[in-house]
Amino acid sequence: MSKEEYSNDIKYEKIRETKSSEERRKYWNIAFGMQAVDNLHPSKYMITLSEENIALKKSYETVEKEVYNYYNKKDSKLIDRNEKEADEVSVRIVKILNNQAFTFNFLTLKQYHRKLFENIDIGINEKYIGEFRDYNITKKEEILNGQTVQYADFAMIEDTLKYDFEEELKQKYVDKTDDEKIERLCEFVSRIWQVHPFGEGNTRTIALFIQKYLLSKGFKVNNEMFKENSLYFRNALVRANYTNIEKGIEENKYYLKLFFENLILNKENKLDNNELKIN
Repeated sequence: MSKEEYSNDIKYEKIRETKSSEERRKYWNIAFGMQAVDNLHPSKYMITLSEENIALKKSYETVEKEVYNYYNKKDSKLIDRNEKEADEVSVRIVKILNNQAFTFNFLTLKQYHRKLFENIDIGINEKYIGEFRDYNITKKEEILNGQTVQYADFAMIEDTLKYDFEEELKQKYVDKTDDEKIERLCEFVSRIWQVHPFGEGNTRTIALFIQKYLLSKGFKVNNEMFKENSLYFRNALVRANYTNIEKGIEENKYYLKLFFENLILNKENKLDNNELKIN
């Protein structure tokens, strides 16, 4: 290669914060929407900071620093813990969404969990942030009348995730119809969510991972879905993983399919949380 040819060679570019206000707003909408999974909502202060970021007046790093200083200086008795968690986790989600780098691996779930929740009180010991749980869990679900999904045994978490990721790697989405794509994505998401590898923060971690995964595959994603329907997304996952033969209830991915059809195919299925409640 001549010097002239070499000088015209295309160089790698460092991933930087997007200058697109539209992209920034999309990321903030997703981040704030994901908090609703755990009934968390950002503070007015955080919303103001996000608008300044969208208007290109402040960087993500500046916003993160100002949020930290805001709560660090505030009287602890006056802090709304739920708002604090929503604010701090939201800016971390935005930063990850802006970063186009992605690795399809179950270990990425650990990485995202740590990045989202490190040094944030989410109700579990700090040693479990970014680490798989070593205890078994249940959770009373309102839509199941207080019943729980059967989550994976902690001893099987890593092996189960490895298998699920290996199966997904075999998929050739270019050869699938739209219906087949939806079916397969629902199956994959449902499986890894049922594992529930972490003590807390599972749905937000998995929702972020799926968002990144879909974008890496080149899917055109309707990002308004996570803004407006993140709680529906979680409840649909609950119904996709709950069986009670005695009550005549089988696992049902119908509701999850409705969500993904809207997310990927831009359909306008009605998503009503009340319809997910069992009788």
